[in-house]
Amino acid sequence: MSALKEIKYTGGGSIQAPPDETFILNLGPQHPAAHGVLRILMEMDGEWITRAEPVIGYIHRMHEKMGENRMYAKFLPNTSRIDYLAAMHYTQAFVGVVERAAKIEVPLRAEYIRVITGELQRISSHLVGWGAFVMDLGGFTPILYAFEDREKILDLFEHICGARLTYCYHRFGGVCNDVDDFFLSGTREFVPYMRERLKMYRKLVTGNIILRKRLEGIGIMDAEMCRRYGATGPVLRGAGVPYDVRRAEPYSIYSQFDFEIPCYPQGDSMARYLVRMDEMEQSLRIIEQALAKIPEGPILGKLPRVLKLPAGDYCYAVEAGRGRFMIRLVSDGKDSAYRLKLRTPCFSNLSPFEEASRGMILPDALALLGSLDLVIPDIDR
Repeated sequence: MSALKEIKYTGGGSIQAPPDETFILNLGPQHPAAHGVLRILMEMDGEWITRAEPVIGYIHRMHEKMGENRMYAKFLPNTSRIDYLAAMHYTQAFVGVVERAAKIEVPLRAEYIRVITGELQRISSHLVGWGAFVMDLGGFTPILYAFEDREKILDLFEHICGARLTYCYHRFGGVCNDVDDFFLSGTREFVPYMRERLKMYRKLVTGNIILRKRLEGIGIMDAEMCRRYGATGPVLRGAGVPYDVRRAEPYSIYSQFDFEIPCYPQGDSMARYLVRMDEMEQSLRIIEQALAKIPEGPILGKLPRVLKLPAGDYCYAVEAGRGRFMIRLVSDGKDSAYRLKLRTPCFSNLSPFEEASRGMILPDALALLGSLDLVIPDIDR
């Protein structure tokens, strides 16, 4: 008779099971809780997970290689297709690294517009993450509210750039279109509206005892685990580390705004949830300040007729909806990059899942997965 092994469950307790009585469960690649074409190969002992191996690459599109074979301007549309829910942030990172390399001056009005659209994008991204996360847990109503509010942001984006998902609004040296009274007044109306909606969300969902029982103490990812895997964004701030690129490595004009970095020390799924809810409030705070101070002036700086970057190694990072997105660009003096490296947050945020989910039951592992707020094209690139 084979010796029994003890499997400890992170929610408390343990079971005794023979080591050979396990089976393999494929979660995905087409599964609602996988948030896209992500496959997780799970070795199960009954309902308990002994191993969970993410299998990625199903929608790898060679963005880095395309960035090395296209002129800089022609790569701009690619950036919004990496994380389509944080398109403004990703395009800002690419124009930022080119501007840094070419020493292109960005007009102040354009910087304010980038901040306003970037924070609207953050709210839009978190709304989708919030609605989809709660739906993973069995609550359908919140995603309807989330998309209703997100539509208001998409209407504003459509007005200034004609797109509702994959925007190509940023340009080297500024933005392609100026914001008008319709956009500014619509954004001013959206700020108090969204604040009231967040209050309703707290009553409807955040304070719900069922949600709290599903998330509190579940999926612990402490600061040390996040450090080992390179996790950033709400995942890291939910582990008690107040790291935010907007403060740690200030870019654009974020140093001129007063805002807080939401941070919770528990490291569980609830902490990551709360970070995102608080971040929406802080984004509204930044937008309000930017609207009050936005200056008049040009929206596009002076550019060379032919854009060729000086030979060198350049980096630029932004705080995207899911964490630190960094672009490393190596130039050899030509009109396209010699090497383009995209450091995306979702790959690093998914990496601790195998370790964190060990010993959990399947429903709790799905709650952990949903709390990471993954966008699969961001992993595969």
